Amino acid sequence: MMGLFSQAGSHIRRARGLSVEDRAPEDTEPDDTSILDENEGSVITSLISQLRVGMDLSKVTFPTFVLEPRSMLERITDFMSHPDLIFGSENCVDPEERFIRVLQYYLAGWHIKPKGVKKPYNPVLGEFFRCRYDYSNGTRGFYVAEQVSHHPPISAFFYISPANRICIVGELRPNVSTTMEGENRITLLGTPDDGDYVVTMPNMYARGILFGKMVLELGDYCVVKNEKHGLYCDLEFKTKGFFSGTYNAIAGRVRKRNSDIGEVSGRWSHIMEFKNAKNGSRRSLFDATADGQNVAPKFVAPEAEQEVYESRRLWQRLTQAIEAKDMEAATGAKSAVEDAQRELRRRREESGEMFVPRYFELKEGRWEPKLR
Repeated sequence: MMGLFSQAGSHIRRARGLSVEDRAPEDTEPDDTSILDENEGSVITSLISQLRVGMDLSKVTFPTFVLEPRSMLERITDFMSHPDLIFGSENCVDPEERFIRVLQYYLAGWHIKPKGVKKPYNPVLGEFFRCRYDYSNGTRGFYVAEQVSHHPPISAFFYISPANRICIVGELRPNVSTTMEGENRITLLGTPDDGDYVVTMPNMYARGILFGKMVLELGDYCVVKNEKHGLYCDLEFKTKGFFSGTYNAIAGRVRKRNSDIGEVSGRWSHIMEFKNAKNGSRRSLFDATADGQNVAPKFVAPEAEQEVYESRRLWQRLTQAIEAKDMEAATGAKSAVEDAQRELRRRREESGEMFVPRYFELKEGRWEPKLR
């Protein structure tokens, strides 16, 4: 989505003492790392010293200099950045090819990230973000996301492009120990008999904190699956060892029930390939170096025209302060939003008022958009 992918999905891997395991990999690229100055480093070290195994990092207040100036609800749109990879999938006669197209869409969303280790704002309850896409073929796409729960934190989102016959519904649910639960459910409206294509998320790790050179890594496993056709891809996002391995590497195996279809390999920040198990041929799934700049632009209403709880207006002062590198003002702006949210929560508890999401409703354990 994140992308993911944020504090919501960040697991800070802390070594005992100053272990080399916490160092940023030596072959990281300039845009992958951020260097902390002396003051920033001391704040981070103090913060890390307070963490305990099993803590939920969504409850930890991070210093404003590690914030990415946008909300998690907006960051999810990274996965809608390369629609050409999935548009027209219903015209593929072979279900396996449709599955590969969905896999491409998912993998292409990860290369978009801020420099170094940055986390988007934690959305407050009732916050929402919406935007529109105007595509070069004259069609449009529409996206809305809302923070539907505070404890536990849940971000629900919905994207649809009617003319291109694509619908994506999902939620992100950061869990204890900072693992990322939740899923994307992709529907190819032109082939409704396919059912949903379900995608889960890897975890995120911030490394190098104790050494002042911070880098973000994706790690662990996720799954892309279509149960109707028995198609599965088990993907491993590999964290790099200090002495060996490749930074940002992925590896995966695509199966149709018990038969291998092919293998996925490469680097999510560079080039990812699919190797056909039947004939050994290779094809590019996504080339972030060549095609990463071709991001579909999104239209967001100016903050002055937005409602109070729309993400960009809600966090406007914080964003302005971060962009101005005024960390004192940023801390004050962030606290103002969070204090107002706590006061609103207190009033709700006193009155017995229940929060009702505006755009989503819970159906059989899933957050679905209100389409009526």
